[in-house]
Amino acid sequence: MKENLVITPTYNEIENVELIIRAVMNLNTHFDMLIVDDGSPDGTGAKVKELMLEFPDRLFLEERTGKNGLGTAYIHGFKWALAHDYQFVYEMDADFSHNPNDLENLYKACKEEGYDMSIGSRYKSGVNVVNWPMGRVLMSYFASKYVRFITGLPINDTTAGFKCYTNKVLTTILNKDKIHFVGYAFQIEMKFKTWKYGYKIKEVPIVFTDRTRGDSKMSGSIFKEAFFGVITLKIRSYFRKFEK
Repeated sequence: MKENLVITPTYNEIENVELIIRAVMNLNTHFDMLIVDDGSPDGTGAKVKELMLEFPDRLFLEERTGKNGLGTAYIHGFKWALAHDYQFVYEMDADFSHNPNDLENLYKACKEEGYDMSIGSRYKSGVNVVNWPMGRVLMSYFASKYVRFITGLPINDTTAGFKCYTNKVLTTILNKDKIHFVGYAFQIEMKFKTWKYGYKIKEVPIVFTDRTRGDSKMSGSIFKEAFFGVITLKIRSYFRKFEK
């Protein structure tokens, strides 16, 4: 049995990948790390392989061909984590928009306080976002309000991508469910199903800082999927039972 695994999907993150790996490896709490790279042409995968020699048995790489979406990268990582018997599994971006130091607070919420999922929340205590233009802040904030209205999900930051899952949550969802979405809607779907299965969720306040290196992977299609996806998610939930 292993304890903590941080999953970080990458595509062209050569400017960030070494820095983020070293930041995680230097934390007081022991975290292993899995990079899921979608065939980055900039050498991201090669850099991870180089660092694996420095961090044997702590740093791992799964390479995929082509960009297949954030959700599929995480599902790939989740299956790998369960196959290797990790007890706490984390989602974290490579670009430092999620502060690696906050991993320890997510860990404590699940390990010490007994929650089944902990979420690094931008909107738990006000709006804690740095370097975003106001339009994007408002769009993100009201997107979460919209998701709560449609789904009933009692979470302030419904699209958050910085999370800790317990092994039992991922086992339940992957064994009993099919994840339908790949972008922002994937993040909503995972929280919604965790909640519908009756697992305990805690939001941990964080400060989200927009990337300063590399290019954003955001696109209009991601927002479109999220907007219509939550309606589909809610409708499907009426026609099934959520039993652990």
